[in-house]
Amino acid sequence: MKLTVLGSGTGWITLSRSSPSYLVSLGDYHLLLDMGPCSLRQLLRAGITLNDISAIFISHFHPDHISDLIPFLFATRYNLGYSRKEGFELITHRNFLEVYEGLKKAFGQWVCPPEGILKLKLIDQEFASFILGPFYAETLKVSHNPESLAIKLEGFGKTLVYSGDTGFWEPLAEFAKDSDLLILECANSEDFSVPTHLGPKEIVEIAKIAHPKKLLLTHFYPHSENPNLEEMQNKFKGEILLAEDFLSIEL
Repeated sequence: MKLTVLGSGTGWITLSRSSPSYLVSLGDYHLLLDMGPCSLRQLLRAGITLNDISAIFISHFHPDHISDLIPFLFATRYNLGYSRKEGFELITHRNFLEVYEGLKKAFGQWVCPPEGILKLKLIDQEFASFILGPFYAETLKVSHNPESLAIKLEGFGKTLVYSGDTGFWEPLAEFAKDSDLLILECANSEDFSVPTHLGPKEIVEIAKIAHPKKLLLTHFYPHSENPNLEEMQNKFKGEILLAEDFLSIEL
């Protein structure tokens, strides 16, 4: 299993960090976790085409996590470039149906992939489990938006957990227990914080319960992108990594 960070930033646009998006690859199966602005260009820079995308997971519906889904859906209608025949899965909260109806009102048929291409997997419970390509997948409702979900992927003896956006949520720590890679947002800093996001103190509390082998911090604003790692590692002894665009991690 390989993770490639396509975007380690937020809705605050900078030249150094693209908006949230992560590519999980296992063989020729490629799963996108969120699709913030410029995700598709980042994907192409990583050497993966739109035709290669097997599935998309959208953690919640803030613009910095979902915006590039619109051009992706649009691109599926261009048979000069999009030639995938087996379709792709879109996994997200059931409230996406309302979002999608709004997109269709705005853009009409241009955001409707050809018949059989789009396969929706809609989550409507606190916890769900299902097979996703080569992965056994689980989702968990987290503390951010009403529709916000974290996802766990297990495949070939390795486990990856992606929090999406969330405030402190002890069930997430239990959900991520003993994972090989735990990806947590780090939008808060000591100088500025909001309760629906995580900062170093909350991250450490989650990590102390979850005990991941690797902890990857991401979703950085300019004020949060330099957390005090020395202080964090005094409380959590595992490996802590700071995400950058195009960072790759093999599990």
